[in-house]
Amino acid sequence: MLKLAIYGKGGIGKSTMTSNLAAAFAYLGKKVIQIGCDPKADSTLNLLGGELLEPVMNYLREHDDDPQAIEEISRVGYGGVLCIETGGPTPGLGCAGRGIIATFDLLEDMGLFEQYEPDVVLYDVLGDVVCGGFAAPIREGYAAQVLIVTSGEKMALYAANNINTAVKNFADRSYAKVKGIILNRRNVPGEEEKVRAFAAERGLAIVGDIPRSDDINRFEEEGKTVVEGNPELPISQVFIQLAQTLWKDKDTAI
Repeated sequence: MLKLAIYGKGGIGKSTMTSNLAAAFAYLGKKVIQIGCDPKADSTLNLLGGELLEPVMNYLREHDDDPQAIEEISRVGYGGVLCIETGGPTPGLGCAGRGIIATFDLLEDMGLFEQYEPDVVLYDVLGDVVCGGFAAPIREGYAAQVLIVTSGEKMALYAANNINTAVKNFADRSYAKVKGIILNRRNVPGEEEKVRAFAAERGLAIVGDIPRSDDINRFEEEGKTVVEGNPELPISQVFIQLAQTLWKDKDTAI
């Protein structure tokens, strides 16, 4: 099983990268679960035809009993991808990180992986690793590898450095390790040189290089990933090739 957590600065395109990767793995015939770990609960929007999924935290607030079946807190999207959103607390109240931990505990109690037997699990995690809750996917075996999404923008690289540092802090505990960087291009001056220098200084690989593409926005308007919209497009092939590489290297030590 390939278990990846995708981190990066807020607004850098994590959900776009994650959902297109999920679609690409599904296109390759893999059984995929995508878990959105963000109170906005919009990670899986483009796998579900533009429709929002009821988050697990909402379910727990609105029902007296825990769900009895995975189907009550999930939906199946493009390519059979099983979609789950953790959601978060009532705005202004509670802790979003605790919501992630509560959801993971629930999914473990319900035997999600044993029931579904996925080939690939993708965690789309909000922003920086600001607390133990947002570090949950990289602890206790939920994810084995971390992908950091960044552009060449200063604040995106700043967040990427924080994430890499946070993961390294767990290095002696057999937690997840950083697999590499996905460069999500914003076409800022000197972007490739900046990101390559950042990666080289930290001994990280650039595993994906995603060009700017109007096709991504066009299909998101239709509630789709580009892989679903047209897998033959050059941008779709970039995601499919990235999924092929990640799958091929899934057992390679980092």
